[in-house]
Amino acid sequence: MIIKVALFGINVADAVIPCVQELVDRLHTADGNLFIYRPFYECIRERVNFTFTPGLFDVNTGLKGKVDFLFSIGGDGTILDAIRVIGDSGIPVAGINLGRLGFLSGISKEQILPALSAISQGKYLLEERSMLQLVTPSNLFGGTNFALNELTVYKPNVTTILTIKTWINGEFLNTYWGDGLIVATPTGSTAYSLSCTGPILTPDTESFVITPIANHNLTVRPIVVRDDCEIRIRVDGKGNEFLVSLDSRFEKLQNSIELVIRKAGFKIHLLRLPEKDFFQTIREKLNWGLDNRN
Repeated sequence: MIIKVALFGINVADAVIPCVQELVDRLHTADGNLFIYRPFYECIRERVNFTFTPGLFDVNTGLKGKVDFLFSIGGDGTILDAIRVIGDSGIPVAGINLGRLGFLSGISKEQILPALSAISQGKYLLEERSMLQLVTPSNLFGGTNFALNELTVYKPNVTTILTIKTWINGEFLNTYWGDGLIVATPTGSTAYSLSCTGPILTPDTESFVITPIANHNLTVRPIVVRDDCEIRIRVDGKGNEFLVSLDSRFEKLQNSIELVIRKAGFKIHLLRLPEKDFFQTIREKLNWGLDNRN
């Protein structure tokens, strides 16, 4: 079966160019079936041997109906950037891990050719991952006001302490005093939230995690809420500004601006090979069950 694929990447080291060459050689089986993110193509064009002219796309180029899959080449951060291109198109994302940890990018560089063979035979699974959306202010991140991992509110400098008031469906939750606050999806529960002692949620959990960052009240702990609720945040403090991020994108805001977060109206589909599940990934990436004494 001939599959139409979009390749997305940011940058790759010379050491992994052979992996990219393998992908290009294997995927180019017919004219018009391989598209490459334009900045990524400019990065690799002098280091990869192209015997054809691939189709190029940008962030604002619609890929829906043109490709069957998007292959993200890099690490988890590259997948988060690729989500801006995918949006609500429903195009499945396959992550090829050339980074370190790789919770989301589950295909190692050693597995590229076997994975391509399995995908062409339809031997794969698609995992639905819920997204969160910044509803207000709606124009803050333009058309990409959504996140796969988390929305984070954090202080703009090392000397500031934020006062963050939070409501759930209009009911007051808490005032957080500290460095910031994370609202994470189940996917994001293994990212920044985890490093701030937040719980791990399985991908199909219909919840958000609200995790404080370096809170000054030690009795305050992360809390899990339903993802069909509305979360409202207002920031006060000695300073007049704070930072807000959606995954890897961030903006600076004035304290007077309130944030409203809800579950996005679409999901991202991540491609997974059948032999690796979420719990296996957790065990491998976090070294569960390993004892250095043995």
